[in-house]
Amino acid sequence: MHPVRKKRLTIVLFLLVGLGIAVGLVTYAFRQNINLFYDPSQIAGGEAPIDVRIRAGGMVEDGSVNRDGETLLVRFKVTDFSSSVPVEYEGILPDLFAEGQGVVAMGRMREDGVFVADQVLAKHDENYMPPEVAKAMKDSGAPGMSGKGGAEQAGPSRTANEVN
Repeated sequence: MHPVRKKRLTIVLFLLVGLGIAVGLVTYAFRQNINLFYDPSQIAGGEAPIDVRIRAGGMVEDGSVNRDGETLLVRFKVTDFSSSVPVEYEGILPDLFAEGQGVVAMGRMREDGVFVADQVLAKHDENYMPPEVAKAMKDSGAPGMSGKGGAEQAGPSRTANEVN
């Protein structure tokens, strides 16, 4: 093989190996930071992985909120009206957290079927519902779900002049 060709081949091989390593590292980083969304029916059906960070969402089941009197531990159930998942969260809940309201929790499933949340997000007004939760609720046939989710479901916006 000619020395110039050999040198060119070596450079191309090093570039390909470097590119492969870079793609592998980026893929690994994305895999570590992705939080997949699961609705209560999927979790109850065993689709959610154990001890992997995921998001779970639905409505807080009426009568399910149980607060520990001595700590910040709160237990409640999230439902899509066909299945419910028990959730444990230790911390201060958002002001808009309430029974019958939409919620998205981030955390991990335990082997005993309890979702341990490290973050709980409540919907931000009376009309909004996170798109994933709206889709899960619509798919489960929840009452009152028109099929719209996310910002499309929010009412008309008001400017500062309209408020005064």
